[in-house]
Amino acid sequence: MTLANTAVKAGILGYPRIGANRELKFISEAYFRNELSQEEFSQKAAAVRKDNLAFLKNADLNIIPALDFSLYDSILDLILALGFIPERFRKLNLEGLELYFAMARGYQKDGRNAVALSLKKWFGTNYHYLVPEFDDGVTPEVNAGFLTEALKEASEGGIAVRPVLPGPFTFAKLTRITGTRDAAELEESVTAVYRELLLTLNREAGITEFTALEPSLSMDLSAADIAMFRRMHERLLRDLPLKVYLGTSYGDIRDVMKDIPDMGYAGLWLDLSGNNRNRDLLREFSFKPGFELGLGVVSGQNIWKNNYDESLEIVREIQKDHPETCIVITASASLLHVPVSLQNEKTLSPEKLKHMAFAAEKTAELRELRDILNGSAAPEISERNRDLFRAPRFAADAELQSRVAGLKESDFARKPARKERLALQDQVFKFPPLPATTIGSFPQTAEVRALRKKFRLGEITRESYDAEIRKLIAACIREQENTGLDVLVHGEFERNDMVEFFGRKLEGYIFTDNGWVQSYGTRCVKPPVIWGSIRRTAPLTTDISSYAASLSEKPVKGMLTGPITILNWSFPAADIPAASSVMELALAIRDEVLDLEKAGIRIIQIDEAALREKLPLRREDQEAYLTLAVNAFRLTASGVKPETQIHTHMCYSEFGEILKSIDAMDADVISFEASRSNLTLLRELRDAGFETRVGPGVYDIHSPRIPSVAEFKSTIKRILEILPREQVWINPDCGLKTRGNAEVWPCLNNMMAAVREIRAELEEKNA
Repeated sequence: MTLANTAVKAGILGYPRIGANRELKFISEAYFRNELSQEEFSQKAAAVRKDNLAFLKNADLNIIPALDFSLYDSILDLILALGFIPERFRKLNLEGLELYFAMARGYQKDGRNAVALSLKKWFGTNYHYLVPEFDDGVTPEVNAGFLTEALKEASEGGIAVRPVLPGPFTFAKLTRITGTRDAAELEESVTAVYRELLLTLNREAGITEFTALEPSLSMDLSAADIAMFRRMHERLLRDLPLKVYLGTSYGDIRDVMKDIPDMGYAGLWLDLSGNNRNRDLLREFSFKPGFELGLGVVSGQNIWKNNYDESLEIVREIQKDHPETCIVITASASLLHVPVSLQNEKTLSPEKLKHMAFAAEKTAELRELRDILNGSAAPEISERNRDLFRAPRFAADAELQSRVAGLKESDFARKPARKERLALQDQVFKFPPLPATTIGSFPQTAEVRALRKKFRLGEITRESYDAEIRKLIAACIREQENTGLDVLVHGEFERNDMVEFFGRKLEGYIFTDNGWVQSYGTRCVKPPVIWGSIRRTAPLTTDISSYAASLSEKPVKGMLTGPITILNWSFPAADIPAASSVMELALAIRDEVLDLEKAGIRIIQIDEAALREKLPLRREDQEAYLTLAVNAFRLTASGVKPETQIHTHMCYSEFGEILKSIDAMDADVISFEASRSNLTLLRELRDAGFETRVGPGVYDIHSPRIPSVAEFKSTIKRILEILPREQVWINPDCGLKTRGNAEVWPCLNNMMAAVREIRAELEEKNA
């Protein structure tokens, strides 16, 4: 029997959780401020979840996900559902939301204290997940109440859903073993409790099908990894009274594709975006009649319209090769990574907007592709889409292209060598042992946001706005001096975002009104959009940096965002090579660096916070990316004098495998996140012979906790047990904009009190 005429379906693996107007962010933060009770918060969050389901039902999708909605993070949901609660949180004796958010944000109350779970970047995206831990106190057990409640909501609303959760293999691969138990026990524990979770959802919520998301399959897998995947899933699927679909994203699954057809899945969903190998792999293997193939031909990570002709060609080729399968048109990944809807975009012209598709519009694209394949779409749908791609979208800047093409090898090399530069800088700055600074931003309080809004709405003049910003900067400088920091920052009060701020001053960018995406928990970002060639036409920061530097005899850092981070935290143009945009950005930042130096700024920080997050998942693809990233950074800084000190900063990621490339960027000082990861990075730095001076984050700015002086001293002493004192700087692990002043200044005061005590101990020891 052939199923070639089975109707094509449309579905997705996930939808943005934040709400059309970031409702989830605002109600969560109100709950954290004790302005909402648990019951009120739960009711309001449920309303956002129900709105998502209602939209997806009205969008006429055949397969609607459930459990993709999360109050903070889907991995955290699974940590709670599987009972993977580390001992330090069990000791708090918390339940429900209190326990959930304690793991996400840390806890400090009534003498009870616990550091939050570590944050890491999610598979080459700007989304952060919370890292599960397997310590000796973890006793896995199913806690499915909040999941069954969400499934019952959908059922009561008359919406047929397919539950989706991160799969057991990915959960185990992402888990950090912190106790004495080994990887085999972790595998056994995860597999057993995950299977019990599915049985519980089947029994208590009546689910009959389920999607296990396994993005770890897109990584390079060893023979041991492949065997582990097979063991876990074969045990999971054995005699399970529901259909299980395997969901994959962020690349190809070359290492396990041969295993999939005979493992008992009801279907397989694949990322077919970009140039990954999944399309070729599908030519090599066959599937049983009725097997469901989810074809991710619409990008789940960019904001551009889909080229229907290209997608239809891919799908029809696969239909021809697999005539007995059931085809589902889907996105390459969860739509979590794109904004919610274009409906709230009022500023951009129709000529710009017609090229874009946010999550809501991508569901329409899936529906239209499905209907074209099924022969039920109106002819003008295809023709209208075809019109978008008939002519170039923008005109390239020939002069800028010529400047990029004319770059020489010497443009990427700083002289003299770093050791000689650092010796010269030590003579110039004469910093005390363990020089202390912050990463750059200070709290963006309600007053700061209100000031910016007044200016944006035209309620105050540019002169008044600038005067108020300068007052904030002056107050911040004074407070930093009182705290005792050695290198100051101006606080970045004039910056709404570290990328958008620069994008608005550069040609080639356009901006959305409401293009928010979730970065972690309640944190949302609004990436600017690269529309064409990128050019700096005037200084970006020299006026404000010069003013800040005039307020103190201590050095005040010039604060810039690096080219790779600007690209990675923008929505790049799909029709412009990434290397072209990066080099244009690097030239713009280079020009700004040289202007800052001319203005007397002696320390310049060029943040590459996002360098690691877009590193290709496959090792064979990483060298080209890292070469581009290193060269772009070197281009920004290679023109300065030896005594000008160049800093950089990198955020929550796994850096161990790329430390040589980071060192090759040739910065003088780099600050890393280290507080949530238990300083494990420091041993990797030591073992790699890392030459750049290092500021490991000594406290977690994403948590409201205020570490004591003793805690800071303990952290710093642990750092000094691993790295030589001469290499170490002291700083928080990231910028402070998301925290409040009531948390920031006590933290910094405690940090500096600890630094002073350790300096005194070092002096006494060396006397």
